[in-house]
Parts: sequence; structure tokens; C-alpha cells
Amino acid sequence: MTDRQTVTDPDALFETWLAEAQASEPNDPVAMTLATVGADGQPSARMVLMKGHDARGFVFYSNQQSRKAGELAGTPRAALLFHWKSLRRQVRIEGPVSIVAADEADAYFASRGRDSQLGAWASDQSRPLDARETFEARFDEMAARFEGGAVPRPPHWGGYRVNPERIEFWQDRAHRLHERRLFTRDGDGWTEGLLYP
Repeated sequence: MTDRQTVTDPDALFETWLAEAQASEPNDPVAMTLATVGADGQPSARMVLMKGHDARGFVFYSNQQSRKAGELAGTPRAALLFHWKSLRRQVRIEGPVSIVAADEADAYFASRGRDSQLGAWASDQSRPLDARETFEARFDEMAARFEGGAVPRPPHWGGYRVNPERIEFWQDRAHRLHERRLFTRDGDGWTEGLLYP
């Protein structure tokens, strides 16, 4: 009924699963649901793209004046969910959130396509927009402003790192007899256990 891998390092197991997802998922294997909570206790979830992973955690980038950023400023904790439908797998992650160092954010921003860089300047992410034409005009203004030169990272744009305290690997099994492996942070290491499906 089971073919559990013997890996007990959740970072290594995640990298193995991610590589398999990158080979099989038709679109955005690094897409993950990010869940935050507002000051009123209202949860909020949206899809973001993971832009880095190592032993320190899982990194994504955003406008730091957006709704998600405001919620993370008030409650710097988040949950992430990867769902790889083609593999019938999920990975759930929970933990505190910190801001990525400026030099790391600069390096990632410089790797983005120019239009994405300009969009970061043009967008007041999560704020009301009267018409699409307004945003397109702002984009054109930014294109003119930075024409002929590099586009620097906006001061209101940066990265977040979710440092996991819990990582659950969920594998679909026949007859809903799923396998759930839970890794829980224990000092500098991890403890591992199973959960009932």
C-alpha cells in the first residue's frame, strides 16, 4: 500500500517532488497558494509563484503595499500549499515570514523581464482601479521614464520568506487511503510522523 521514500530531510524531499512536478505539470509547477490573515481575523488566499527554496524557507515576491503585505506586516505568519494535480500530490507549509534581504531582492528583480519590471512600478497592487486604461497609461509612463536604461527595483517591492515550522507531504492513494507525512521543526532539525488520511 505504500512506497514511502526514506528521506527524512523535508527540504530534500521537497526538491525531489518539485523536480518531478517540473517534469509533469503542464503549467507553473512553482505556483503555490499563499494564505494570510487580516487584523480582523479574516483569512485570505491567493496564488503566487515560489521564486526560491532552500533550508531557510520558501521565497516569493510582491508589492509591499499590497493587501498580502499589509496582512503579513500585522501577522507575520503564513501557510503555503502546492498542489501538483498530475502527480496527485500536495505539500502544505506553515511558519513565520520575514522580508528577504535587499541584495537578494535586487538580484531577483534584475532577472525579471523588462515588462514585469515596469509593471511593478506602474501597479498600485490591490488598490481600486477605475479603468484598465489607467493602468496601461501608467505602464506607458514608466516605459518612457526608464527608456534606454535599466529598471531599478521599486522601493515598495520586495521578497518574503516563509520559514517552515510544519511541512506536510500528502500523496493520493487508492480508496482515499492517502499517505500524509508531517515534518515538525525541532530546534535545528525535524521530527517526522504520519497523520491519518
